[in-house]
Amino acid sequence: MPYRHFSDLDADIRARAARIRLAVFDVDGTLTDGGLFVGEDGHETKVFHVHDGLGLKRLHENGVQVAIVTARISHPVTLRAEELGIEHLYQGQQDKRACVLEIIDALGLTPDEAAFVGDDLPDLAPMRMVGLAVAVADAHPTVAEHAHYVTRRAGGHGAAREACDLILAAQGKADAELERWL
Repeated sequence: MPYRHFSDLDADIRARAARIRLAVFDVDGTLTDGGLFVGEDGHETKVFHVHDGLGLKRLHENGVQVAIVTARISHPVTLRAEELGIEHLYQGQQDKRACVLEIIDALGLTPDEAAFVGDDLPDLAPMRMVGLAVAVADAHPTVAEHAHYVTRRAGGHGAAREACDLILAAQGKADAELERWL
């Protein structure tokens, strides 16, 4: 059985993940480790984990919409979203909850069909309204307390992939996904 590390999941988390049709990810501290590299010329560089990228692509290819919602505006995030084929990219969002609600509404979904993966206090409001709230392992303690699931991996180090794998496993798509690569 692939994804054996999810076999001991609480039934409530498994049920929540099985309903997900939209997975929304924060960037800094979630898709990255939170470090900001700014050169003397003012250009910003970010480091993304390739495992996370494949997870996001696999979610999308298995019928789960993927969105990025972040408070900051960053050209590297635009480039990464384009590379991964993520259509729902929302930068400069100070009210992440309102943004996530707009995406849910535009896609004709309910909040229970959405997941939010985050790490810090600005992520609390959207996490509290979705069906599956995921905090990365190194999230702020208050964020972790409000999450349905806390990843084993840290932000920027495979946490997003773990959230993607959790959803695929709960939806019964893990076997076919693994078979595809064998």
